[in-house]
Amino acid sequence: MRVLTGEQILVRVFIGESDRWHHQPLATALVERLRREGFAGATVFRGIAGFGAHSVLHTASILRLSEDLPIVIEIIDSDEHAARLTAILDEMVGEGLVTMETVRVLKYAARPPVQD
Repeated sequence: MRVLTGEQILVRVFIGESDRWHHQPLATALVERLRREGFAGATVFRGIAGFGAHSVLHTASILRLSEDLPIVIEIIDSDEHAARLTAILDEMVGEGLVTMETVRVLKYAARPPVQD
């Protein structure tokens, strides 16, 4: 298991639920790739409403049910991994918003193994 402490980089990737990478949902494809490449972790959040550069409102409201709800993927890792992440995002994310900021990690720990 990797260790993350102190100052790290938080990357947020804002995309749409309908975005794809090689016929697979982009969020799923991105998380699977980051796991394969040894990143510390990633979390995908599904929004209930939002709009982006095109100003089209996407909402989970029953009156305007959208099939393209907002998705946010958060990745926290070291500077070195964040530099590698930039190239991956350039390759995989065609449209959306990507932000990057410094955060302070207070705790990053796995659950202890279950003992029989």
